[in-house]
Amino acid sequence: MISVLILTKNEAVDLPGCLTSVAWSDDVHVLDSFSDDATVDVARQAGATVTQRSFDGYASQRNAGLALPYRNPWVLILDADERIPAELPAVLQSHISKAPAEVAGFRLRRRDYLHGTWLKHSQISPFYIRLVRTGRAGYHREINEVIEVEGEVADIDAHFDHFPFSKGISHWIDKHNRYSTMEAARWWEEQTEGIDFSWRTALFGKDFNERRYHQKGLFYRLPGRPLLKWAYMMFYRRGILDGRAGWTYAALQAIYEYFIIVKCREAELARR
Repeated sequence: MISVLILTKNEAVDLPGCLTSVAWSDDVHVLDSFSDDATVDVARQAGATVTQRSFDGYASQRNAGLALPYRNPWVLILDADERIPAELPAVLQSHISKAPAEVAGFRLRRRDYLHGTWLKHSQISPFYIRLVRTGRAGYHREINEVIEVEGEVADIDAHFDHFPFSKGISHWIDKHNRYSTMEAARWWEEQTEGIDFSWRTALFGKDFNERRYHQKGLFYRLPGRPLLKWAYMMFYRRGILDGRAGWTYAALQAIYEYFIIVKCREAELARR
């Protein structure tokens, strides 16, 4: 069997659906950051094992979750606004039963939804490592954290679902306002540390997460990033084919990019 890890903070709205989608697992853990709503009660009523830990960073919280005592050799990592389709558990079990020892993780494709529409074209990063051997993976980087696996990572041609707008557009904007503050701080640190981002790695790096890291670092040096990001999503990735949902998502991502730019400028002025 496969264990499940779900990280929560005030997720009483989304958690029931997530727990229902993983009811096939005999070992579901919820790592909660001391929610002040009914999250913990919802988790316990569903039979999940609940552990509470004060939040001190995205990567460190996920690492604490991976260190929990699991019954099974593989753990599936989820957020409360994500769902496992009914056909996926059998696919996952089939892959891990045949996985050689050197394979320590699997990459799945995530489907993001906005107002009931799958953002099939405009979604920027659809591939995520979410199934790992216990004790063989860890996270770094505190915003848009990156997972590192000790061993090979294989692909599973199957989807899980994500509903980032389940709590409304305002909630998404509030969350990305916080993210943009952290992204701006990270950008400033990288500039002062003189990190050398490589075009070669960005284009040809073997590791997907490493490629994304260098792509983002190089992208941050370009002028007109909000417009470039909007055009990239709408026309290069063909987000226009996602209809109104694609237009809305591209606009929100461009606004998020502008938040980062404004906060970077603010930080630069403050340090002068």
